[in-house]
Amino acid sequence: MTGDHSLQAEESGGADGPRMLTFGCRLNTYESAAMRDLATRAGHRGAIIVNTCAVTAEAERQARQAIRRAGRENPGTPIIVTGCAAQIAPDAWAGLPGVTRVIGNAEKLKPETWALDAPPTPVTDIMAARETAAHLVTEFAGRARAFVQVQQGCDHRCTFCVIPYGRGPSRSVPIGAVVEQVRVLVAAGYREVVLTGVDITSYGPDLPGQPRLGQMVRRLLALVPELPRLRLSSLDPVEMDEDLWRLVGSEPRLMPHLHLSLQHGADLILKRMKRRHLRADAIALARRARALRPDIVFGADLIAGFPTETEEHFTEMLDLVEACGLSFLHVFPFSARPGTPAAKMPQLPVALRRERAARLREAGARAAQRLFTTRLGREESVLLEKGDRGHTEHFAPLRLLGAAGTPGELRRLRVTGLEPQGLLAEAA
Repeated sequence: MTGDHSLQAEESGGADGPRMLTFGCRLNTYESAAMRDLATRAGHRGAIIVNTCAVTAEAERQARQAIRRAGRENPGTPIIVTGCAAQIAPDAWAGLPGVTRVIGNAEKLKPETWALDAPPTPVTDIMAARETAAHLVTEFAGRARAFVQVQQGCDHRCTFCVIPYGRGPSRSVPIGAVVEQVRVLVAAGYREVVLTGVDITSYGPDLPGQPRLGQMVRRLLALVPELPRLRLSSLDPVEMDEDLWRLVGSEPRLMPHLHLSLQHGADLILKRMKRRHLRADAIALARRARALRPDIVFGADLIAGFPTETEEHFTEMLDLVEACGLSFLHVFPFSARPGTPAAKMPQLPVALRRERAARLREAGARAAQRLFTTRLGREESVLLEKGDRGHTEHFAPLRLLGAAGTPGELRRLRVTGLEPQGLLAEAA
């Protein structure tokens, strides 16, 4: 399960191209930008394209709701559905009112798929996919940071996760293609790039020479010295290689914020999830990173209410927030995905899952406020995403008081106050 999933539809496009409704992770955001470009070039100017997510039942429910609403409000408009949920159950999505076509994950980034006269494309077996092509995306509607896909798919089989069945096996984008895309993005004015994928710490074994993620990042930063800021999407805590560790300690352009795919804080639940790390591994990672870079901050994915989770197990997860010094939590109440081993385990009541998720989010809000308090009075380098809003190097949300800036601009700002959602700042 990758980090930064959103259950809210992210809308883009419109007048000069198809309208995109995107659910899910940063990789979906990247792919929606690529599909919008491909569909616009092919002439799909009036279509509605829905990029679905399968990570939770709620994500699927909201996508279905959005499709039905789009059909009611735009009768006769073609609705094209793609993404992980569509890949896993294409017939179910094809049967929704107004849906004219379902496109699988293996087909959605191929130009020929989007030709107006293209025959209906069957949703093929994603497990047979072996390559991930680099797709040059130079415009991310409404965004100041750019996303670059470096990896696709996952070879692990966590018991709760259906994503491998939507994304297929792990496969990597060659380093040269990643470098070229970042060069073009920087030339287009982007000041920050996020490397994204399903499981980016598994990068490289399918490429010649079997480079690891750290080697790719090191070469990228060396070959694109004009890139000011680089971020990484969700990292597996036991797959960070030594090159990447060296960069954490020595490379200021690699932002001091790591998002970790932790999922839980109790060893028994981690084993039942079939994760590859234990609680001690997560704590050791946080300590090692802070020894290399004392100001580093962490985000984490955590699941509340996994089958068989007791109150003691849940308390261990709450305690992990403190033990690792996590500042930004992305919390999911457990959602049983059909066909996964966890769906067959003894389930907790839905109300209890939600109650524990709410408590975990409250702990996350307190942790974020503690981080925000440490930034009071400091100067921060901020990427402005709207005229008065942006994120610091530590990915703390910030609102600029006074004259607004330009989206995409890097500004030096002084933190003068706090609000529940983040920092308040003025020009330094």
